[in-house]
Amino acid sequence: MLAGIKVIDFSHYLPGPFASLRLADLGAEVIKIEPKTGDRMRELADDYLFDANNKNKKSIALDLKDEQDVQIAQQLIREADVVIESFRPGVMKKLGLGYEDVSALNPAIV
Repeated sequence: MLAGIKVIDFSHYLPGPFASLRLADLGAEVIKIEPKTGDRMRELADDYLFDANNKNKKSIALDLKDEQDVQIAQQLIREADVVIESFRPGVMKKLGLGYEDVSALNPAIV
């Protein structure tokens, strides 16, 4: 159903990964952006819970405070249809990846 749709997933813990899992299950290509230290859910829960919520996804580790890694994230966003994030309000903007920044890179982004 969602074949051809690309999702960039900056979410962590359960709600965001569960939502993007549903998109992946429906055929979307989901690319999970994890910190270089790995998603904290890997530490807080058993491997099964992390794996169950992140199956059918690709993953890349980026340090979003590093300019080169932000540029990689921006390139992924340019090619995407959807961005999902679950940071506190204002964090994406502080990283240079807020809605205004993202929509300037890709006006069709959802």
